Amino acid sequence: MNRMEKNKNFEEQMAELEKIVTELEKGDLSLDESVAKFEEGIKLSKECNKVLEEAEKKITILVNQDGDMKEESFDTEENA
Repeated sequence: MNRMEKNKNFEEQMAELEKIVTELEKGDLSLDESVAKFEEGIKLSKECNKVLEEAEKKITILVNQDGDMKEESFDTEENA
């Protein structure tokens, strides 16, 4: 099982997740390999979801103030 690298960007993580899904859909893996791939996929999915949630928070913080868009800082679970 490949270890997920922290420095992979969102697109790389999604590509890896798609690769795992394809491997699982083929059905050529043993039960142990399938479980390991599934576990890796869940971890990647959670990381991707976290990135999307943080981006959504950042977008929702953009406020219209006196006709100008202003970005305010926000706390994530990592920073809390």
